[in-house]
Amino acid sequence: MNFPLLITSDHAGFELKEELKKYLISKGIEIIDLGTDSADPADYPDFGHKLGRMIENHKYEWGISICGTGNGINMTSNKHKGVRAAICWNEKISEMARRHNNANICSLPARYIDVEEAKRIVDVFLNTTFDGGRHERRIKKIDL
Repeated sequence: MNFPLLITSDHAGFELKEELKKYLISKGIEIIDLGTDSADPADYPDFGHKLGRMIENHKYEWGISICGTGNGINMTSNKHKGVRAAICWNEKISEMARRHNNANICSLPARYIDVEEAKRIVDVFLNTTFDGGRHERRIKKIDL
């Protein structure tokens, strides 16, 4: 996996984003934080689009997005060509998002997982490779 890793959240995901940043930096991973910068109310589309555009424009390859359920920011990022954002609420979902879907954004539901689970989910996401093969044919059918 090529780094740096983009990370973003709305207000509901802010605290989890800050914890994950510290964790990933401690592992030597370069992080680019796209905001939000506080727990003050913030609209997830603003951050999901920022992340999606950066991947769509091939500026960066990988990201983590976080909102309350993971849904809104995930839906927003997936509007961008070449983005394959997956809501990952446990390690197995994270693994399969990478292995079968070649996901390039791990979307986390901050209100439904704790920090330790989020760390495990992200570790699996960052360390799992795409299986390719029959899955490659399907991936090519995603973008319109």
